[in-house]
Amino acid sequence: MYTVCGCGAGETKIEGEGHAHEHVHADGTVHSHAHGHDHDHHHEHGAAAAAAHEHSHHHADGTVHSHPHVHQGEHVHEHAHAHGIGGDLDFGAGPARAHAPGLSQSRMVQIEQDILAKNNTYADANRRAFDERGIFALNLVSSPGSGKTTLLVKTIELLRDKVAIAVVEGDQQTSNDAERIRATGVPALQINTGKGCHLDGHMVGHAIERLKPADGSLFLIENVGNLVCPAAFDLGEHHKVAILSVTEGEDKPLKYPDMFRAADVMLLNKCDLLPHLDFDADLAEANARRVNPDLTVFRVSATRGEGMSAWVDWITAGLVAQGPGAPNRSTRSRRASPNSSGSWPPDKGMPAARQPLRRVCISAARRGRRYGANTSSGTTTSHRSHLQRAT
Repeated sequence: MYTVCGCGAGETKIEGEGHAHEHVHADGTVHSHAHGHDHDHHHEHGAAAAAAHEHSHHHADGTVHSHPHVHQGEHVHEHAHAHGIGGDLDFGAGPARAHAPGLSQSRMVQIEQDILAKNNTYADANRRAFDERGIFALNLVSSPGSGKTTLLVKTIELLRDKVAIAVVEGDQQTSNDAERIRATGVPALQINTGKGCHLDGHMVGHAIERLKPADGSLFLIENVGNLVCPAAFDLGEHHKVAILSVTEGEDKPLKYPDMFRAADVMLLNKCDLLPHLDFDADLAEANARRVNPDLTVFRVSATRGEGMSAWVDWITAGLVAQGPGAPNRSTRSRRASPNSSGSWPPDKGMPAARQPLRRVCISAARRGRRYGANTSSGTTTSHRSHLQRAT
């Protein structure tokens, strides 16, 4: 995760932000941010690690390796990897489920807990702000090249006349994707993460302040192309949406289970290519459900438009469930939020553009159409209850 890959080392850049300054933490990571925040930052700096000496370990296969040993326990090397019959190594078997040279498993767990706890504070504030404004937020995650941006463009084209939309684009460099989104007429903000491999709640909080999304709008986040770190970082979204293209491989959900376990929805994209590929869509879907039995799956082609109507109906149901009059909307956050980041000027009332969405959702429910058809458990609770009320 974040603690191992070293991402976010002071290179994040949000379009239009001022100059930045850096903080060096006790664990060696570097964090920078621009001036001009409306909120405070607090960084804790610990003491340096104690000096170490080396000792050796003899394995059953006759190999020997040595490593530093610190009596205080800060950098004890714990054997998190298991030696298989074929010589395979599993560095994800320990409590931290990862490995970093010079860090013990317990230290890695502590660092990750500290980082994620701080991130969750920002994410909770983002979600509380979304809920207070009736905004439906989705976090789109995938490998590079799965077709996320093309799918976003197609989704926007199908919904932009019915609901206000704002988009956050995450990439290590360039503003190419944000420019593609802006060409549709929808506001988009590019966040460049530099060496960072994911967006976090703090970055998205700044994006919310800059974009000022309207009440009852759709807020789409296209995360950095990566199936590892984004799984751990809550951005305040209501759902993670994992995108898997048929050009990748049916076993991708088994290789990267954290992402598909964290997602509520999987879009199997580029299905128009299936006649030309040796790809078993049923197996890919079954593998995803081995990891996450409750996953809702849509098979789509963003370029041809096939399957997009079901995906758009799912978004429509979420918008209605999140909008004015939805029960318990202010308490649907996954975690209790310590404060609200809803600092942008309030817009009064329900935008007129939202009205067609309510009619579309009710009409779909009355026709008996099942949104999220390829799912073992049906719709999410909030969506399902709204559809029941609509009928």
